[in-house]
Amino acid sequence: MPKYIFITGGVVSALGKGIAAAAIGALLEAKGLKVTLQKLDPYINIDPGTLSPFEHGEVYVTDDGCEADLDLGHYERFTHVKTSVNNNYTTGKIYYNVITKERRGDYLGDTVQVVPHITNEIKEAIRSAETYEFSDPETGLQRKFYDIVIVEIGGTVGDIESLPFLEAIRQIRYDVGRENVLYIHLTLIPYIKTAGELKTKPTQHSVKELREIGIQPDILLCRVDREISPEMKRKIALHCNVDPEAVIAAMDVETVYEAPLSLKAEGLDRLIEKKFNLAPSETDLSIWSDVVERIKNPTYEVTIAIVGKYVGLKDSYKSLVEALLHGGIANNTRVNLSWIDAEDIEKKGADRFLSEVDGILVPGGFGSRGVEGKIEAIRYAREKKIPFFGICLGMQCAVIEFSRNVCKLSANSSEFDPNTKDPVIYLMERWYNHRTGRIEERTKDSQMGGTMRLGAYPCVLKEGTKAFNSYKTKEISERHRHRYEFNNKYRDILTSKGMIISGVSPDGELVEIIEIENHPFFLGCQFHPEFKSKPIEPHPLFKSFIEAALKEKKELFL
Repeated sequence: MPKYIFITGGVVSALGKGIAAAAIGALLEAKGLKVTLQKLDPYINIDPGTLSPFEHGEVYVTDDGCEADLDLGHYERFTHVKTSVNNNYTTGKIYYNVITKERRGDYLGDTVQVVPHITNEIKEAIRSAETYEFSDPETGLQRKFYDIVIVEIGGTVGDIESLPFLEAIRQIRYDVGRENVLYIHLTLIPYIKTAGELKTKPTQHSVKELREIGIQPDILLCRVDREISPEMKRKIALHCNVDPEAVIAAMDVETVYEAPLSLKAEGLDRLIEKKFNLAPSETDLSIWSDVVERIKNPTYEVTIAIVGKYVGLKDSYKSLVEALLHGGIANNTRVNLSWIDAEDIEKKGADRFLSEVDGILVPGGFGSRGVEGKIEAIRYAREKKIPFFGICLGMQCAVIEFSRNVCKLSANSSEFDPNTKDPVIYLMERWYNHRTGRIEERTKDSQMGGTMRLGAYPCVLKEGTKAFNSYKTKEISERHRHRYEFNNKYRDILTSKGMIISGVSPDGELVEIIEIENHPFFLGCQFHPEFKSKPIEPHPLFKSFIEAALKEKKELFL
């Protein structure tokens, strides 16, 4: 049986529970433990797939096609965990499962209630993530328990919607034994400028809220912008009923990848080891020290323009920003980001915003707003030979731009103009899902939730292309999240004018990567490579994109 760490948050939202959970996962992996992480979200949506990026930030996608909370991206970037549908549950998904069981008659006439039916369903969800599959040479595929399961509870203690989750994790301590459960509470110690001191009262009240519902935190992670004195730690310990050594300062850091180092310096790894009665072992964070050194002290510097429609909320592109940083790590380069609203380009032209950048990236998105600005930015990148990287919608816009300005077609996507003369991007209604082995179907009238091409799909690369040279392999697998596809009716005319189809599905039906001839770096991909990038394993396409931007910048100043 695994041991469980439950992470809750108090005082205010946005304290960084996801980063804290991921950093703890990295600490425990560095001790040689097998770890997984799970996020429980209290909102009623089944998943975040239909939520606006302005509401919830980025929608992260797993290999098995789960549309998930962006914190799963932190989990995968900090650890070796490969998340799945079992790593993210919402109130909506929990209630949907319970109501489905009730309609099926599974409860045998019981009155269905929050306790025990909803809380039992939450506990089942938590337990669903506690094992992993491995191959035994003698017995074949087997399942084995993780050493540690880290569960992050979304929201803030005191929110009404998170109460069933808190009640469920309170019960789990009794289900699996007190020695197998740790409660870690992330809280805020604000600095009051007028008083010139840190204040502990918000933390005391937050812990009081937890204790009122039956949860006594074992460890407090205190978010602060300065050091906490030993005297203040003792005061917090006294009022919150924890050991003084269990009051951990979670200091602000220059880069999130410094968080494991910061928590180790506070002794959190040893404290978890002690409370779980684990055999003492070294916590080797040398790889994280190297990552932080590369981020803080790079040799080179480039500026990348991100031309999008959600630039007002940077969390909308969280994995993208991190993947660009990883590309910089691989090239010993600081990557400065220039955020550009695509609608501003529509109004004022591309040159005003893009003349000084070293690379242009157009990310994914939905809907027609800002699309013409993205297309204009891509034209500028193509004509000025500025390294360009288009992702998902960014690739589709690149196809539209090339079709219009090089092939002289009246091109558009049927998403933006259903009556366009040349729908070079269109809604593919039937395709083969190589992961499930099924034919998938959808129409323009299909419901929005869960009807896209989602999750990992295989792709075969064309040798001699930039994509092949980046990956250095013939076959790859990447994660998707989109409805519209490259229209194969236009493949011949586009390739005859200089477009290169450098990546396709194994059956050749789905175009996955496009490039153009005679350009330092012009590549668009239908998938989301940012979801598979890590600081210790930068994604090949981001590595190559930053390398191309750096090369062009160097040549410019020769």
